[in-house]
Amino acid sequence: MNNLLIAVAIIGSIGLVGGILLAVISHFCDTGKTNERLAEIRDALPGANCGACGYAGCDSYAEAVENGSAEPNLCAPGGKDAALKLSEILGVEVELTQKVARVNCNGCTDNAETKYNYLGLQSCKAAVAHGGGMKSCDFACLGLGDCQNVCEFNAITVKDGVAAVNEELCSGCGLCAKTCPKQVISIVVKKPSAVIPCNNKDKGSVARKNCKAACIGCSACVRACEFGAVKVENFLATIDETKCTACGKCVSACPQKIISVIK
Repeated sequence: MNNLLIAVAIIGSIGLVGGILLAVISHFCDTGKTNERLAEIRDALPGANCGACGYAGCDSYAEAVENGSAEPNLCAPGGKDAALKLSEILGVEVELTQKVARVNCNGCTDNAETKYNYLGLQSCKAAVAHGGGMKSCDFACLGLGDCQNVCEFNAITVKDGVAAVNEELCSGCGLCAKTCPKQVISIVVKKPSAVIPCNNKDKGSVARKNCKAACIGCSACVRACEFGAVKVENFLATIDETKCTACGKCVSACPQKIISVIK
């Protein structure tokens, strides 16, 4: 009987040790596959480390994509190519959208009134420290190029006192929007849409006095839109690009003639 018990114990011990060894081997095999896939994901990213994806950098985003906590289409600089590559690595389908920066201001020299002649450091942040900036409109682009300086893709230039975005070069990374002290820049999905280049939230009479190209919050565009894509809040009309069909009816309705359609 004792010999039988000893034999059973030995066989049980061998089984237990074997199971542990198999578990350890399996763990290291899975870790190797994970590390290999993580390296593939990281190599598919452009390495801009811009943070537009919402993560600290490309390494952090790659880890989140690999473990399934982040979508593979969040890399703005990598755009469509990176999203397709990541979806191929992961074996999943991905929704492709391209985002771009838009400057919500047309307060150029001819349109915008000024409060004083600014001679300080050529920086929007520096100018804001002097009474909010030199333009009478407190919501206007100051045109001193902070956004241009941080753009890694040469997609922004300052023309006649207002920043302008070349959407063909823009990656939609969002660095310009984060840098703008006036919060004039927004990041939107690139698609045909009506655009209202204004950020003014003053009442109509004040807005028009400060800038010839200001939205006066009259709601004519809201009434003209059949798709509920336009709304007015704080005396400012804005477009919901997801609802806009680029029909152009708001363009015709605007008494200020500041709305345009980007095809």
